[in-house]
Amino acid sequence: MSLSHRAGYVVEVLITLLALVCQARVHSHGRFVRTEGTRFVVNGSDFVFNGFNSYWMMHVAAELSEKHKVSNTFREAADAALSVCRTWAFSDGGDRALQISPGVYDERVFQALDFVISEASRHGIRLILSFVNNFKDYGGRPQYVEWARNAGVDVNGEDDFYTDPTMKEYYKNHVKKVITRLNTISKIAYKDDPTIMAWELMNEPRCQADYSGRMVNGWVQEMANFVKSLDNKHLLEIGMEGFYGDSMPEKKVNNPGYQVGTDFIANNLVKEIDFSTIHAYPDIWLSGKNDSAQMAFMQRWMHTHSIDSNRILKKPLVLAEFGKSNKDSGHSLRARDQYLITVYESMNKFERTGEGISGSLVWQLMAEGMDSYGDGYGIILSQHASTRGVISAESHKMTTFGRMLLGRKHGKSVS
Repeated sequence: MSLSHRAGYVVEVLITLLALVCQARVHSHGRFVRTEGTRFVVNGSDFVFNGFNSYWMMHVAAELSEKHKVSNTFREAADAALSVCRTWAFSDGGDRALQISPGVYDERVFQALDFVISEASRHGIRLILSFVNNFKDYGGRPQYVEWARNAGVDVNGEDDFYTDPTMKEYYKNHVKKVITRLNTISKIAYKDDPTIMAWELMNEPRCQADYSGRMVNGWVQEMANFVKSLDNKHLLEIGMEGFYGDSMPEKKVNNPGYQVGTDFIANNLVKEIDFSTIHAYPDIWLSGKNDSAQMAFMQRWMHTHSIDSNRILKKPLVLAEFGKSNKDSGHSLRARDQYLITVYESMNKFERTGEGISGSLVWQLMAEGMDSYGDGYGIILSQHASTRGVISAESHKMTTFGRMLLGRKHGKSVS
């Protein structure tokens, strides 16, 4: 073996050992996240969290020259005491596709996902991984429909995704491929890795063919059963925005004037679903309203769902997407910071009542030099010091609240 080859081998071994040490760090920090009633728990202690979305991580990590952006984002997030990240475990067709065609994968991109998981572990951050998109970005349901049509399936529209046997089989094969994947860095199967907090069935499922929520409900039941048959260690959520459906029609008044084919109550009552989620974009859903009206809707949206998740679903609730776009009229950094502060304060108020939101994931954190991924909601912690301060302060409040819950459990006061 030449000196250069020997040096390369040594570096590779050191990197692998470092990944294993960092993986052990997450193991020692708490094993798998569980639920007990309306709470998340780790090793018997309540787990409340402040977190973030960075959907782009696998896609960026697939390019060697850009992998540092993943590491930098995790480092900055950890410095702000953020503890959970939601990101995509899909890229169907197109540029840097994970799944090139049904059942055909690009190993280079899969190794990029391995890297994302190992970097999350290294920084003590847990992951929520989503299996597919409702929208065409990164493939999603439209790509599955195209694949099915190319295979000769008679497809009427994108909503056939929920009922067509071929597309359901495509989806199940992808789920199995991801869950049973052996991480090439940590040497741990995804299904055995506590770095992963939860799986998500789909990012923002919607259905125009059946606004009641029943069609989506049948799909959720089938796929939730399938996921749990492969992996009963990790939590599972749907990926819903929170729109109410026909199971409790009196609650549809809480929707922003329309339905999207899901049913927050019925869909989340599926036994295999461990916790509920809501997304909130009043600046889009109520674009014709002023800031005051949009904030009033935001607070009602959180409050109504926190009550329903606690009293009806009896499961934890996560505010899984929220933010404020710099494309909004009158945008300023100060306005965004104040919006985040108000959302966090409302969430903390609900949490103190015992019928609150157990975690939040702001949309979205990015690294420097990612303008092409920008959607108006991007936050670069290294550049936006005031926003970093707001987010970090909320993280520490959640940590303190978690300690307070632990103190209550043991009959102690926590200063």
